[in-house]
Amino acid sequence: MSGTAESRRISIFDTTLRDGEQAPGNAMNPYQKLDMALRVEALGADYIEAGFPASSPSEFEATELISKKLTSARFTTFCRAVRADVDTAVAAGGTERHQVQIMATGSDMHLRHKRGISRAQAVEEVADTVAHARSLGVEEVSVGIEDASRGEEELLHAIVDGAVEAGATCFAVADTSGCNLPQEYAALITAFRSWLPETVRIATHCHDDFGLSLANAVAGLQAGADEVQATLGGIGERAGNTPLEELAALLSYKGDVLGMHTDIDVSAMYEAYTALRGHIGLEEPRNKAIFGTYAFGTAAGIHQQGMLRNPATYEYVEPARFGRERSLLIGRHSGRAVLRHILDELRVEVSDAELGELYRTHIAERTGGDCEDISVLKERLARELVAQPLAAA
Repeated sequence: MSGTAESRRISIFDTTLRDGEQAPGNAMNPYQKLDMALRVEALGADYIEAGFPASSPSEFEATELISKKLTSARFTTFCRAVRADVDTAVAAGGTERHQVQIMATGSDMHLRHKRGISRAQAVEEVADTVAHARSLGVEEVSVGIEDASRGEEELLHAIVDGAVEAGATCFAVADTSGCNLPQEYAALITAFRSWLPETVRIATHCHDDFGLSLANAVAGLQAGADEVQATLGGIGERAGNTPLEELAALLSYKGDVLGMHTDIDVSAMYEAYTALRGHIGLEEPRNKAIFGTYAFGTAAGIHQQGMLRNPATYEYVEPARFGRERSLLIGRHSGRAVLRHILDELRVEVSDAELGELYRTHIAERTGGDCEDISVLKERLARELVAQPLAAA
């Protein structure tokens, strides 16, 4: 998609491959990761996180495969603030088009209860590991600051200063626990922007514990971030991360308002998400935005009446734009308008009394709690009223 001449292009950093390991279901093997990396690259992602090479032979192999096959996107590896992790990442993927992302500890809570180290040690380990990565020929080094949203300003500023001096080129500011409101996260990004040279990028990394990961990411962009770390379907730890499809949809429709755009191919996202679900054994959610089973389904009779006349009455987000199809669903809240629509298509005329009886039988007193697609009712009425199966439309 394209934006206006004045709009700011938003870089997309996709962490689906790593966060797919953290979603409920099966872990991807290296070839499944490669398949997803190529699919996400085809969507137009700028950076694709291959995984954590130092964590297992499988992750190492996946990074090797991905580094050799990507042609337009850059790949990123996840590393602790340990020189050996960077050595392993470079051994797996080399340095060409390779961004090394080093995890920093951004809050006293994590330093005290998880790491058991001092602030000075946290600052030093990050600066040392960044400098080591640059010494190996890695041109892009990102520092992902874990729990930055609960971090103390003095600690965060010290990490930034040390890492920039050592050669960091990007900072991913993580709302790791998903605790921030949009205005709180925007203030955090504003602070980072004030500390950093203009040439150093800022990425958002937001979790969805309050359902605010998209709102926080957008607030971060408005406050000066350059990039969003996102995942297909929002998969990730606990409630997940910023959903790529929701961000891309929002920028597709509201880019002019926000003054932003992205080049993600929104028409191919659902196919990629379907492949991901197959790889990790993830069931399709019923009511999730863009990707939900019923995201473009309508069951309420009042809505259906408007939709049958003009889909735009209730459908602001257009399903075809995202590789989806709209559906009219028959349930006990459906009205007579959908019955009249079906009968008109079947070229069957009925009296008001007969229409009322059909409504009672097939809608008002239908058994079972699940909805059914309009095509199912249409086929049933064709058999009942026309006495022959209806050819597939």
